Amino acid sequence: MARRIRIDQIADLMEEEVQEVVKLTALSWSGQVKEQTPFDTGRLRNAWQTKIGKLEAEITNNMEYAEPVLYGNSLPSSWGGQYRTRQGTVPGFPDLIGKEIATKEVPQFIRAFRRRN
Repeated sequence: MARRIRIDQIADLMEEEVQEVVKLTALSWSGQVKEQTPFDTGRLRNAWQTKIGKLEAEITNNMEYAEPVLYGNSLPSSWGGQYRTRQGTVPGFPDLIGKEIATKEVPQFIRAFRRRN
């Protein structure tokens, strides 16, 4: 059954929906990327920080070697110009996770929100 709302309530409902989708997307992405982050000492995995705001989220990793390990950019000379991790990680895997969430999970988050409201 469709929910009936007045036209002046649309903006509030849409803002609430966006907030929920942003929160769920950020939590899913940060959990998956943290789980798939290669580790030796665990410092890189533990350096992920997630800040969820009202209509946006920020997920960062400030470790000095995050970029080479996560994306294969700015490789240290000790790597001999080749990307490598002990876990056989694919360079750019955080973006691949984001694309997967965008295509599969976000539509589910939206449908679930709409069913509840």
